[in-house]
Amino acid sequence: MSRAPSAPGRLGEALDPRAVQEYLAELDTWVRDRRTELDELDQAALAAHRQAEVTGDMMLSMALWKAVSDRQLLLLATWDGGRVGERERERLSTLIWGRLDATLDRQLLGRGGDLATSAAQGLAVSLPEACRLSDALLGQLRVRLGMDPSSLASLGRVRELRASLERLRDQVSLEPATSRAAVEGRFTELASRVADVTERAQRGADVGGLLGPLEAELALAERDLIVGNAQRRDARDLLAATRELRADLVAREAALEKLAERCVAEVDPAPRYAVPDVDALGPVPNTPAALNDYRTRLDRVSAALTLAQREYARALTDRDELVALLDAYRAKAAARGVAGDTDLAAAERAARDVLARRPTPMPVARQLVEAYRSWLDWADSARGSATSKAPGSKEETA
Repeated sequence: MSRAPSAPGRLGEALDPRAVQEYLAELDTWVRDRRTELDELDQAALAAHRQAEVTGDMMLSMALWKAVSDRQLLLLATWDGGRVGERERERLSTLIWGRLDATLDRQLLGRGGDLATSAAQGLAVSLPEACRLSDALLGQLRVRLGMDPSSLASLGRVRELRASLERLRDQVSLEPATSRAAVEGRFTELASRVADVTERAQRGADVGGLLGPLEAELALAERDLIVGNAQRRDARDLLAATRELRADLVAREAALEKLAERCVAEVDPAPRYAVPDVDALGPVPNTPAALNDYRTRLDRVSAALTLAQREYARALTDRDELVALLDAYRAKAAARGVAGDTDLAAAERAARDVLARRPTPMPVARQLVEAYRSWLDWADSARGSATSKAPGSKEETA
């Protein structure tokens, strides 16, 4: 709590400028601090629902502060940044040590009722006395409300406890029905303790020793509920993701069975990979531990399906690539003008006949496509030799 500054000089004498400057600086600090302290007390009285009990003293304190603040403005105007002569220094003495009661705000006092009005009627006080009277009133109010500096801090902590309790109430409402009874029991016990501490603080009791453990328990309870809710949310997400994965694997299993049947029917030799049976894993469990194990097995099934699909698709792709390669060789033969060669045409028919078989014997098909390429190279080479030996060619001329 701030204390009233010591005033310089006495009534009727010219004050020392240096002492006046120091006093005005200290008075400015006191005025600002006192307003803050009065606001804190007003909030404390409202929080404790005791505003009616202290209204008179609060209004008188506010009126004193207002009178001091108004007189401070006159002092600063007279001081004029230190540009004062003897006459101004005497006026400063009068403003400091003269009567202040005439400047009290009667309208403000009237709001405090008869108690504040009667208390102010006999106040013929100077500025320093008004400051000291304000100090005394403030101390009295602190005692009545039990709001010394440590109590004000305790009141703030009590408000935080009540805010924590409300957050905890919101978390309790999110609990599933199976565990809500136990959680509500713990919440009821904590709420009762918070109510008790609040009531004690409102009566002015020292609750500092009760706040720390209660704050820790509320924070722990709130943390546990938040973590539990997050874990349940993660479990719900995992359950939904697992069900989606299982449904996807069931669809992939059915499609892969058809792909495997097609591959066996169209190519020989075909891969021989067993298609995993997703139904053999059973239904999706709903407990976290079992769900994690089930998800691991689903991941293994997914990997097995991916491997089988890749190999069956590769076998069919190899057959399609042989057809495309034969088509490319045929186009090359046409471009070279040897597509009509008897041996080359026979090689093409043989390759296409084998590639058209179901299942296609892949080793034979590869050899026949390679044979076509060899005939193409031979025909192309033979045509080149015949051209170079034709009459009129460079070789024939030589």
